[in-house]
Parts: sequence; C-alpha cells; structure tokens
Amino acid sequence: MEQQGPILESLTRRLAETPPDFLDEPRIGAAGRVFVPALVNDLLSQYGARAKGSALMRFYGIDAKTDRNRLSLAMIAVWLLADDWFLAAKIPQADALRVLDETVAELAAATPALKFVNDADRREELARVVLARLNYRPAGETVAQATDRLSSLSMTERRRLLEASRAAERRARAIREALAKKAAEESADKWTRE
Repeated sequence: MEQQGPILESLTRRLAETPPDFLDEPRIGAAGRVFVPALVNDLLSQYGARAKGSALMRFYGIDAKTDRNRLSLAMIAVWLLADDWFLAAKIPQADALRVLDETVAELAAATPALKFVNDADRREELARVVLARLNYRPAGETVAQATDRLSSLSMTERRRLLEASRAAERRARAIREALAKKAAEESADKWTRE
C-alpha cells in the first residue's frame, strides 16, 4: 500500500452501481450468459494488453457448485477494475490477473458475490482489498490507517492475520519445547558427570 490510489468512495459508489450485465449468470458449461474469459480479456485490452489463452483458462467455469460464486465475483471485480482511475494507472496485466484470480477466489470462498454490491461493508472490503493487492491505499489515508481499516473490515485479512498469528504461536511453542528438551538433556548430562 505504498502508493496513493483513488478516493475510496468513488470505488464503493461504482460497486453499488454495478450494471445488471455484470451481475448476470456466468457461463458454466452450457448454462449462463456471460463468458467470463472474454470479459477478462476485454478488460486487459483496455489496459493495453491481450491475455494469452492459458492465462484465461482459470476463468472458464466447469462446475456450477464450485465456480459460480467465484466467477460472479470476478465479473464484479472486472467492473471495478474498469474504473477510469485503474485504466489511467496502467495496472500491469499480471497484477490484474492475480487480483481477478487469486484475490477473487479468496473473497468468494467466504462471501456471496452479490454482497459485494448490495452491502456497504462488503463494497468497502472489495475496494480496499483490490487496492491493497495492487499496492495502493485510498486517497487521503496513511499506510497505517489503510492497513488498520482493511484488517478490521476484511474477513479474509482477519483470517490471514489469524493464521499468521497461529503459525507464529506454533513456532514459538516449538522453540520453547526445544529449549526445554535441551535444558533437560544438559541437566541429565550434568547429573551423570557428578
């Protein structure tokens, strides 16, 4: 979040005004109306690049149960990333694809896609997460303010922080156990020498 980005309210308003075409059913197999790989490729062409077919494979729907929410959220994220500010910022293709693939998958695993349009907190979460993953923060906020607000608002960020905290605790426990074992061995060695 090193760079200053757009005004947050402009992004949340854009999400609230997502056109019905971006909320339609993604094509999964023969069902659905919106072919998400084409939508992603259209966005990338606005950034001045066309994606390779292999990069778009992730946006093909195979199983409605596992892919519908993720692809629906990818369509909403495409709408967000088509904002004039992102187009002017010339987001690199790899970064845009990473957001549309990995970031969207994380968010979609926890929240229904339509909530990112209909719920004010989820709109702010999506806008902040996308900005953060592209190394931007909302205009007028310091890095500390943006980080604090993102971690308090975002379910995925809270989960990520919780997992990092648990991993740190496991490492600390392993170190304590190793130190205790070493102290016990040294004590046993001292006992046998005496």
